[in-house]
Amino acid sequence: MILKTHTLPNTLVERLSHSARDKTPVAGLTHNFYRYPARFSPVFASTAIELFSRPGDLILDPYMGGGTTIIEAIVAGRRAVGADLNSLAVFIARVKTTRLKRTEQQEVLAWISDHLETFSYVHERKGLEEVLNDKRTKNMTLVRARFIKKIIAASIISLESIESSRAKDFARCAILKTGQWALDGRKTHTQLSEFRSKLVNNIHQMLTEIRAFGKRIIKRSPGFPRCKLIETNASLINKAPIFAKRGLKVDLVVTSPPYPGLHILYHRWQVDGRRETPAPYWIAGCQDGQGDSYYNFGSRQQTDLHSYFESSLVTLKSIRSVMQPRGYMVQMLAFKNPTIQLLRYLENMEEAGFREVSYCDSDLTSVDGRIWRTVPNRKWHAIQKGETPGSREVVLIHEVV
Repeated sequence: MILKTHTLPNTLVERLSHSARDKTPVAGLTHNFYRYPARFSPVFASTAIELFSRPGDLILDPYMGGGTTIIEAIVAGRRAVGADLNSLAVFIARVKTTRLKRTEQQEVLAWISDHLETFSYVHERKGLEEVLNDKRTKNMTLVRARFIKKIIAASIISLESIESSRAKDFARCAILKTGQWALDGRKTHTQLSEFRSKLVNNIHQMLTEIRAFGKRIIKRSPGFPRCKLIETNASLINKAPIFAKRGLKVDLVVTSPPYPGLHILYHRWQVDGRRETPAPYWIAGCQDGQGDSYYNFGSRQQTDLHSYFESSLVTLKSIRSVMQPRGYMVQMLAFKNPTIQLLRYLENMEEAGFREVSYCDSDLTSVDGRIWRTVPNRKWHAIQKGETPGSREVVLIHEVV
């Protein structure tokens, strides 16, 4: 029996429900620096932060992915800690949340102006061999990828001309964004002129967005709230120095954990007929080397999901240990088999020290009294198969017991 505590008022449920079911494309701030798989809704994250926390509170996303919760927490005047075991996620979130000085913006513009013409199919191979032969370029020699591979290699080498590490990471992220557009799931070959044009447009758009991000921070929180990003498994979040040594406590967790029984390619692109490549790690300068089970709490071959729920319980206990008494945890997730797996997940939450919060009777909730939504624009198998259990997500709200 899953116990529930006090009931949320209708006005709060209504706002949260509308934000969860918002189907507008991801936009605003720096959210479109990279299309991270299964990315979180900024509208939902910002609403949850506003409803369940106050300015100055500490917000945690232990599975931060592309950093949506962290971005929204910062512009709302909250302190934020984001954690992820995926080095690519940490890189992306860091670039999205790092303001650039005017001189650093000028460095990026000078880099693309000086080197754009050198990004070519016929670029001399001298100096490119080491970059081209990187093991993270697996399957990048296929027909639709091999020409773009050489262009990207030339652009990576040219980053050495940028002195500022923050400006260099920003430019690298622009290459990553453009490479994803040119390669991931693309059915036609990308022309050189298209790649160059897209890269230039991405840089200018991203610079506009990082400036807007900075202005929002200054307007809402002149002191610029602290943001800490950690590359770690959520099961070890309580070991992070910010919690273990400084003793900080979290007021609110807003997150979207790995989904039971549903596997998403957090660590690969699909090129030339759905062949997987770790190229995003190559471009971002990050280390990978892990299979899909590492990022999904279990392999896609496992049917009983024992390892998923075992890992989930450990991470939930770790998260619970760094939270304030009566703190809230707001999650959005989906299940391959909701009837069985949702109950098991809720049992994990209770064993970890959380209690589910009830909603008032409302037309905005489903028959089980929770907020469910059909996933919009999700790039994974649930969309290809149509309306499946995996294409629906549920909002879970818990408080620390």
